[in-house]
Amino acid sequence: MAEPATTVDDAPAAGSKSQQAYGAVKQRIVDGAYPPGHRLVLAAIAQDLGVSVVPVREAIRRLEAEGLVTFQRNVGATVAGIDPTEYLYTMQTLSLVEGAATALSAPLVGAGDLARARAVNEEMRSCLQDFDPVRFTRLNQDFHAILFEHCPNPHILDLVHRGWNRLASLRSSTFRFVPERAHESVEEHAHLLALIEDGADADTIERAARLHRSATLDAYLTHFSASEAASEAASAAAHDHG
Repeated sequence: MAEPATTVDDAPAAGSKSQQAYGAVKQRIVDGAYPPGHRLVLAAIAQDLGVSVVPVREAIRRLEAEGLVTFQRNVGATVAGIDPTEYLYTMQTLSLVEGAATALSAPLVGAGDLARARAVNEEMRSCLQDFDPVRFTRLNQDFHAILFEHCPNPHILDLVHRGWNRLASLRSSTFRFVPERAHESVEEHAHLLALIEDGADADTIERAARLHRSATLDAYLTHFSASEAASEAASAAAHDHG
């Protein structure tokens, strides 16, 4: 069942209408409610949010500056596409820094943290029955945050947060493209929790966390390559029969 539309009333009371409109529109882009190529009609959005066109226009300009929105002649504002190269670089970097943060955090992860992480992973497991890639991705972030949030190195932790924020700006839910990867991800989470609970050494934990992230990237790249090949084959077939 679709989630209810974000409204200005759902946003924090503090902040200008422009800020609230920005938050609402950005959330819809990140969630996929406004997919790549979706035309952003300012008047319709303003009516939906219960504000004038002015704060919506300001919000759209801000989103354009962030690369989430593009302007096309005779079309207007549309949601920008996802850059697969940027996704590749972001995931490669995140696999390194998140692996390090998880390993450094592991000795500080207590029984309560492990219980929270297991509960989130069970929610992810339940998601597999009626798969919702956006919710699964949110839970996935919650799971990993529990494991790396105690990282004592603030610089590494900052890089991890930057990586997650960049993924959000890319609106990237890999599991939307490779849902079969979600099943493997849940099992790898359970393995990672067991390593931390058993007091495995830092190198072992870092390697497991890094390979877990890399496996998701590999699954996406395999899917993307297959999609590109299929597209090229279809184009060639159309040309041959043209």
